[in-house]
Amino acid sequence: MTQTKKNEEQQGEKSSAQAFAYTPGLKIKEAMMVEKERKLPILGEVLVKKNDTVEDLTKVAQTKIPGDPHIIDAAMMWGVLPDTISECMEKPLGGEVKKGEVIAKYSSFFGLFKKTLESPIDGTIENVSKITGQVTIRGLPLPIFIDSYIPGNVKETLPREGAIIETNAAFLQGIFGIGGERHGVIKVPVDSPKDILTIEKITPDMKDCIVVAGALIKADVLRKAVQVGVAGILGGGIDSKDLVEFMGVEIGVAITGEEELGITMIITEGFGELALHPKTFQILKKYEGYRASINGETQIRAGVIRPEVIIPHKNKEVKSITSMADGMLSGTPIRIIRNPHFGAIAKVVRLPGELRMMESGSYVRVLEAELENGMKVIVPRANVEMIEE
Repeated sequence: MTQTKKNEEQQGEKSSAQAFAYTPGLKIKEAMMVEKERKLPILGEVLVKKNDTVEDLTKVAQTKIPGDPHIIDAAMMWGVLPDTISECMEKPLGGEVKKGEVIAKYSSFFGLFKKTLESPIDGTIENVSKITGQVTIRGLPLPIFIDSYIPGNVKETLPREGAIIETNAAFLQGIFGIGGERHGVIKVPVDSPKDILTIEKITPDMKDCIVVAGALIKADVLRKAVQVGVAGILGGGIDSKDLVEFMGVEIGVAITGEEELGITMIITEGFGELALHPKTFQILKKYEGYRASINGETQIRAGVIRPEVIIPHKNKEVKSITSMADGMLSGTPIRIIRNPHFGAIAKVVRLPGELRMMESGSYVRVLEAELENGMKVIVPRANVEMIEE
């Protein structure tokens, strides 16, 4: 026996009343103080002050980014030498021009032949090349801004970058999503977390709403939701084939959120037909009719980002009985994040202190968990994440 293995076994023999998960916890909170940092991609102007009250679409900061360049091959158009163009310019470098404005003139044969060059866009003369005879016009700066995303108070401003917004809200995290930030009123057309939303229940009054779809989101429901103008849809699971059919392409789950599909979708449990977590459904049902902010952005690799639903309300903050910092204890709710029980909700039954040998031959720390159907399974601790309730 190697010294390393001996040390591992000795360490495993030290039983402990608690242990720690090494993956981020999935939050299902009825009330907590949510903070969101809202920052510009480049420096600009902050439009709010500390302690200001903001709505979810309030502009927090703004800036401008350079417009796109437009290149005109003037020498080729006129049939002249490249270095001729700079001598014919009517506008200086850096000069502003309007669409259709003459920016260069050329004449030959004692003025018998005259040619002009008009700007195809509003912009600024950025470059006139003596080597290529090309004129580059930079389009007008494009204004960009960031909104507060959630309603609440400005906790802190970030000079020339943005602000930190805070609000009391229900906060739910999913396991996978597509689409970016959207807002809408929560609608729950299903009666239980195990129900499945059908296409007939997607109605015109769901326009701009966030719809709870139950245990499975189907491709036809997604298409109908987009047609109606649903802002977001949330469900326990989705079949991978339906996801591919709806998107039209295979999707990598490492990073999402930039998709432009007309809707934001959040999956809370995993792939396949999986009932919503009872507490998730309870919170969504309780706050039906409230306006929420959602984001489907998902990042599985380093710097994990979970899709989220934020439902601002004025109810008092609910204190958790246990803290994530306490680690896993007997009774801690968890989600299994690896096969063969991927997506299953369970509770910790026991945390053995000794290391167990897996099929791969490696020794790892494990836990005994009880699934919702009562079945008990042994799972590597690295294959679960805590659910913070």
